[in-house]
Amino acid sequence: MNIFPSTPVPADAGEPLNAFSQCHAGILAQLQGLAELPALMAAAARARSVAEDSLVIFKHAVFEHHAEEESELFPAVLRSAQRGEEQLRVQGLVDRLTAEHRTLEALWKRIEPAVNAGARGKSVDIDNAVVEELVRAYTAHARFEEEQFLPLCATILGRNGDHMAALGLSLHMRHVPQPVGYI
Repeated sequence: MNIFPSTPVPADAGEPLNAFSQCHAGILAQLQGLAELPALMAAAARARSVAEDSLVIFKHAVFEHHAEEESELFPAVLRSAQRGEEQLRVQGLVDRLTAEHRTLEALWKRIEPAVNAGARGKSVDIDNAVVEELVRAYTAHARFEEEQFLPLCATILGRNGDHMAALGLSLHMRHVPQPVGYI
């Protein structure tokens, strides 16, 4: 839809008509920005949602997951590993994974304040390099666990059904709500 007449206002039509024409140009330029507003607002809402979800996942999944691995899985596999070479291998993997946990947590702590502000709808600058490093490092960490460590855990704990059952019970007990007011 063209809102301009088919013949533009002649330059010699006088200053008052040119002022109206220039006003229209300014209004139309602003309306172009307004046309982008729904997409921009949708992007801002998506950013807040991703920030909120990231805060929740790190607080209630990543940190708890690391704690469970370090307090339940790693000790169970170390206890069940055969003495000697296998136990040394497991200890090396546990040391590596624990160090990776600290690195991932430190990367998160560097961007957490900006993510928190973004979740509250504030305009923030987030360090893209740290975000990229966190995503890359966690992806590599998870891949290594899935491809190397967890299959080894299955082999070691699978030798004795009681060891796997004990780990399962220990993990279950971590998640059972504790009664309030009982001593």
